[in-house]
Amino acid sequence: MVVNKMKVIGITGGVGAGKTEVLHYIEKHYSCRIVIADEVAHMVKEPGHICYEPILELLGNDVLQQDGTIDKKKMADKIFSEASGMLLKKINAVIHPAVKEYILTEIDIERRGGHVAFFFIEAALLIEDGYTKICDELWYVFADWKIREERIRKSRGYSDEKIMRIMKNQSSEERFRKSCKVIIDNSKSFEETEAQVDYYLK
Repeated sequence: MVVNKMKVIGITGGVGAGKTEVLHYIEKHYSCRIVIADEVAHMVKEPGHICYEPILELLGNDVLQQDGTIDKKKMADKIFSEASGMLLKKINAVIHPAVKEYILTEIDIERRGGHVAFFFIEAALLIEDGYTKICDELWYVFADWKIREERIRKSRGYSDEKIMRIMKNQSSEERFRKSCKVIIDNSKSFEETEAQVDYYLK
């Protein structure tokens, strides 16, 4: 089947809101392509890819593992031990444009192929990174604060202090709601979440 008009939808939301769960459901039930920005960010840092050499120029070869790949922990330690935050800004200035370029290329490929109805982009910083210009509409996957806390505690085993720090560093609910056309409430049963997704996609 050839799809004439593919819709590009950005999915965002706070950690623990259940974006991955929602996307798994969409992938199973709809004609779509899903790209996770974090996965692309890891890919573009691999040897031979566009960000590998620029990152080594910024961080040095001591962040490498024996196989030549970049050690995520060493990279994070080096970035976040630099007090001014300039190193993080420089790294983001290398990675974020490369991720966006990859996603734009994939959107173009899928559009020309004409075989999927929806192209989903999942990114925590969807709003901040300017994906509003790429997407036809943005979706905000929402869950109550306490529910998100409990999900993160169960899935990642983080301390309460670490959970609080991560959640407070993310965009406010007000900003998510203001920027996104569709709100998917994933606070209750997942059957209710499915019904909301079906409503907006059908």
